[in-house]
Amino acid sequence: MTEPAPLDTPEEEPLEGGPWIEGNPVAAARALLVGVFLLMIGNGLQGSLVGVRTETEGFTVTVAGVVMAAYFGGFLAGSRYAEFLLARVGHIRVFAGLASLASTAALVHAVFVNPVTWGLMRVATGLCMAGLFVVCESWLNDLSTNQTRGRMLSLYMVATMGGMTLGQFLLYLADTDGPELFMLSSVLVSAALIPVALSASSNPPLMVPEAMSVNELFRVLPTGIVGAFLNGAAVGIMTGLGAVYAVAVDVPTERIPYFLAAPLFGSLVFQWPIGLLSDRVPRRGVMASAAFLAGLLCIVLAATADGSWLAIGLMAALGATSFPLYSLNIAYTADWLPNSKLTAASAVLVRINGIGALMGPLLATAVIAMTRSVAYFWTMSLMNFLLVGFLVYRIAVVDAPAVNRQRSFVAFPARASTVAIGLMRGQRERPPVE
Repeated sequence: MTEPAPLDTPEEEPLEGGPWIEGNPVAAARALLVGVFLLMIGNGLQGSLVGVRTETEGFTVTVAGVVMAAYFGGFLAGSRYAEFLLARVGHIRVFAGLASLASTAALVHAVFVNPVTWGLMRVATGLCMAGLFVVCESWLNDLSTNQTRGRMLSLYMVATMGGMTLGQFLLYLADTDGPELFMLSSVLVSAALIPVALSASSNPPLMVPEAMSVNELFRVLPTGIVGAFLNGAAVGIMTGLGAVYAVAVDVPTERIPYFLAAPLFGSLVFQWPIGLLSDRVPRRGVMASAAFLAGLLCIVLAATADGSWLAIGLMAALGATSFPLYSLNIAYTADWLPNSKLTAASAVLVRINGIGALMGPLLATAVIAMTRSVAYFWTMSLMNFLLVGFLVYRIAVVDAPAVNRQRSFVAFPARASTVAIGLMRGQRERPPVE
């Protein structure tokens, strides 16, 4: 399989940036990362705010779960069709259009407070965010060299997860029952346009991978498919329903931002140590251990006083063990594949992870509706222990690549697209293991 050729994109007038940007990839990357940071602050605030308001507005648990899961449905669709839009109108116009739509969707939440409108706006927000990520990641990919790819991804990880973490604390700035925080989210998403528009002096080439079916990847590496789905479900429950759960069990208002930010902060701190460990020992063992600890932490959290500082600390540990599984799963898949198939395989994993993120909250809300709110943790625990069981089975029946044949671990944000994962192509080529 040969490296895919870039699609022909329409000619676009270059933006007239200043000399501090023109021909300066470091300045351009910095501006893009600032844009991503602002985007994620606004997105993090909006997601948590909608979760809190679904409870205070009297939505049932089932309705709240559907509204929150709608974001992942939109994100899944956006990941699939963002490249279609980019090939036809170019990166700059796509970013401007999607950022404007996402900003508008935030404001519509404040004007029309009902489940149908909010569900549709969450779909629109997810679709826009997927496209915006692809645009930013395309430029970062184009600005990176083989020597700077790892550092660029690390900075992207910090900007993404750091922005999401900071967004939770903006809940303190105004009454969550008023329109002000939706307006602030809209302003932040719109502000992300400024550094991106100023830095984007030309369109990077759009690389579209050759198609790979789910069945084709499953035959080669079932661990990648199962791991992507179950981890997507567990993390989707955590991030999609965290605010709904916190309000339902009466976590003190002043502690809700800490409760929601703790998993993101834990992920930010522990992605790299866990990844470095997986470079030195068999990776499936690290994945199974992380998933087991995540499942165990969920059980402990189910028995811990809601909103206590101990619970917040445990949530940070849960994020530290749950979020890295996405990157570990991609790294393990990459251990088995040559560079020529890596981007196509990662596209499958991104799609499967998105399906898991959509299905997880829907399953959890159904269980919560039939039982009680603590099922938030029980369903997450189930997803993680199912993953542990499958990994243990695979370890028993299939030998993994030798440790010295593993690729280097790369940390990815939870919703990284195929474009970001394509940055791994800078690593040295390895022949297929099977």
